[in-house]
Amino acid sequence: MEPIDATALAAELGERLKQARLNRDLTQVQVAEMAGTTRKQVINAEKGKVQLEIFVAIMAALGLTTQLDLFLPRQTISPIELAKHQGKSRQRASRRQQKSDEENPEW
Repeated sequence: MEPIDATALAAELGERLKQARLNRDLTQVQVAEMAGTTRKQVINAEKGKVQLEIFVAIMAALGLTTQLDLFLPRQTISPIELAKHQGKSRQRASRRQQKSDEENPEW
């Protein structure tokens, strides 16, 4: 799997947002008013260069928030992890332990 370029992905999301606006036959000004933001922020969102909060507000104005579960599904805790942590959900990730050269000698 190739590494994902964050800038390219953000630009693609912005382009999709723009297409959703055009499909609804709305101007950038109309969407800005509906989202409680400015036209400039809508322009930036359509370029993929806006804060997440603004992006989500525009998605909500366009009626796209129901698709968030498809984009990033809610993550569940596996029963094994839950048992390992005695029923408590994790608050942060642990560091991966690096094996020393003594444990894995190169022959």
